[in-house]
Amino acid sequence: MSNPSGLAIRGLTKTYGNGVKALAGVDLTVAPGLYGLLGPNGAGKSTLMRTLATLQTPDGGSIHLDGEDVLAAPQRLRARLGYLPQQIGAYPGVSGRDLLERFAWLKGRTDRAARRTEVEVLLERVNLSDAAGRAVADYSGGMLRRFGIAMALIGSPRLLIVDEPTAGLDPAERNRFHRVLADVAAEAVVLLSTHIVEDVENLCGRLAILARGRIVAEGTPAELSAALEGRLWSRVVPRGEALPEAVQLTAVPAGTLAVVVADSAPGGDFAPHRASLEDAYHVALAAAGLSDEEA
Repeated sequence: MSNPSGLAIRGLTKTYGNGVKALAGVDLTVAPGLYGLLGPNGAGKSTLMRTLATLQTPDGGSIHLDGEDVLAAPQRLRARLGYLPQQIGAYPGVSGRDLLERFAWLKGRTDRAARRTEVEVLLERVNLSDAAGRAVADYSGGMLRRFGIAMALIGSPRLLIVDEPTAGLDPAERNRFHRVLADVAAEAVVLLSTHIVEDVENLCGRLAILARGRIVAEGTPAELSAALEGRLWSRVVPRGEALPEAVQLTAVPAGTLAVVVADSAPGGDFAPHRASLEDAYHVALAAAGLSDEEA
């Protein structure tokens, strides 16, 4: 590999038995640090995450982590992997501390004293020490997400995959979660899959936008936004007035903010619109043939 440090994905494809093509030739190069994967529901994000986590096999393509062939030796990847899925299950009556210890043992932490020390450190890191003796099944949504990241961090993984990690979290919980991810990214490849643009904009140095199983845009948040400078125009459409064709429609107090793409001012009181990553996301989806409602 020309750049063996990090994650390299080439030509990844996956079609399900019902004919749905979830991945249609995904190519990505992800260096150590936080990398965002943006896309609407049904874009193929979860399929890509499960494939990278070796929970399912692709139809074609390759995955390398630090130069090692993941598909040829999935067990080697699993020993270096942390995975936080969208949903976290819990056994009734099992405490957070006990469940973490069991999971640590399954990941090869057979030394009892070392395992217990690692578990206590992780509980403190995600601010769950006080709740460690409570049943995980009784945790709130925010506590479950924090518990999930503690599970994913067992063994100091080289690759950490987090799928829609802040869905349902309040602002304080989101900020706490972001700080943990940023700390981990100092020494690992962290792939953050989400449809929340703000999460990626605040955390990730680079990102890719996935739509209909393909990467339709890739770069830094600044690069993707800068590519649209001078080509975006917006106006507030009062309630009751017909909405124009637009790449983004956002409710505002006075009506609907419509953002359109054009090489010159389209008229009709449209004014220059400063491009953001949110705009770049919607423009990329529109170019892929997805409407604002589908996105």
